[in-house]
Amino acid sequence: MADRLTQLQDAVDQLANQFVASLYYINKHHELQTLSATDIVRQEKKSEDEKEQRPNEVDHYPPDVFAAGQKELAQDLIVKEQQIEALISMLPGLENSEKDQEDTIRQLEEELKAAEARRKEAVKEKEMVLARLDRVITSVKRP
Repeated sequence: MADRLTQLQDAVDQLANQFVASLYYINKHHELQTLSATDIVRQEKKSEDEKEQRPNEVDHYPPDVFAAGQKELAQDLIVKEQQIEALISMLPGLENSEKDQEDTIRQLEEELKAAEARRKEAVKEKEMVLARLDRVITSVKRP
């Protein structure tokens, strides 16, 4: 499993992708409407060949389907944002001061030194056992 910062970066990237997908959905499937009395919805007349080459830029959905899609996209954005908030809250250092973090690092360094000393001792013991085994094996004579 990835570390928390990588998870956070992945979640932020996914949120950005969701924003783009939401904007694309709204741009592609909205209903053409005028916003004021002076606005005009332009309808370009195209030949059959042009329609095959260039599909409609807006493929509007019925209002209820479009609203349901918007609601689902909004819920997905909220869920992803909550996941990001949870990841941020799990990051170390938010509740710890710099001194606490330095103390933790020193403690971990000491634990690492102790573990390294135990490892070196185990390597020495292994070498002694191997040397003893080698002496036993070489001292055995065939009948």
